[in-house]
Parts: sequence; C-alpha cells; structure tokens
Amino acid sequence: MTETRIYIADLAAYNNGILHGVWVDATLALDDIQEHINTLLQTSPVDDAEEYAIHDYEGFEGYRLSEYEGIESAHTVALFIEEYGKLGAELLDYYSDLEEAQKAIDERYHGVYDSLEDYARQFTEDTSTIPEHLAFYIDYERMGRDWEMSGDIVSFELSHGEVHVFSGH
Repeated sequence: MTETRIYIADLAAYNNGILHGVWVDATLALDDIQEHINTLLQTSPVDDAEEYAIHDYEGFEGYRLSEYEGIESAHTVALFIEEYGKLGAELLDYYSDLEEAQKAIDERYHGVYDSLEDYARQFTEDTSTIPEHLAFYIDYERMGRDWEMSGDIVSFELSHGEVHVFSGH
C-alpha cells in the first residue's frame, strides 16, 4: 500500500502563480501535520502567507477526498483507511460518512467469503437443518443475490474470491 499522504498548498503563493507546497503523511498526529503547515507558510515566497488547502492526495485506496476536505477530516479518513485498507475506502465511498462506515465494521460485518453463494450456503447451514433430499435443490447463488438486491446484505468484492459481507440494515 502507498503511504497515505496529502499535498498541502500555500494559497498565497498559488494565487500568485507559484507552486509552493509540501507532501505530508496524513496519518501523523494532527499537531505534527500542523507543524508542517506552519513551516510551509513561514517559508512561503509570498509575504504574510496564512491560508492553505489540500490540492492532492495519494494512498487513499481509491477513496476521493473532497475538494473542501479539512486537515482533521483528511487525517481521520487516512487513519480509517490505514486500518481497514481497500475495504475501508469502499465503506467510506458507499456510506459517505465515517461514522456509518465504522458502525458497519463494528456492528454489521459478517466476514469475508469466496462469493455471495458461499455466504448464503454457510448462513443457511448455520441457521437451518436442511433435509438431505432437498439440499441439491437450493440455489445459494440466487439466494445471495436476492438478499443483496433486497438490501438485506451489502457486499464488497475487493478481488476474486474476496467478498466482504455486511448486514444491510
């Protein structure tokens, strides 16, 4: 995984046609990030530089930071993605809210499976007794797809054979 970092631009310099900024590890403590910002503004080629903005980012596993993302928010998102990787980015993208993404991980996560079919099979076998003479008639693939289409579950396929399943409600 690429280092999760943000490019902080000096807006006074930028507005004067000068690129002056610094890449900062977004998982650093907020005080350390602020120290990098203070140094950036103190070394500005424009007098009295006070404003800054995040102009670029990388290592957020495909999650798109808002153009108006603040430093604290970018930091919190970076920590979440550092902990949960691509799955964290997918959850943030799906829920558009860090609290909801965290709640999904903490309260609604069912695990990782090879497919939705495997999830439906395991869930059914764990919660029901299926008579042998009926077992071959159960379409687990369709069952998993129906659960997802109805909103009962939400899944994220991060790669072939890696499907993360969550309760939908």
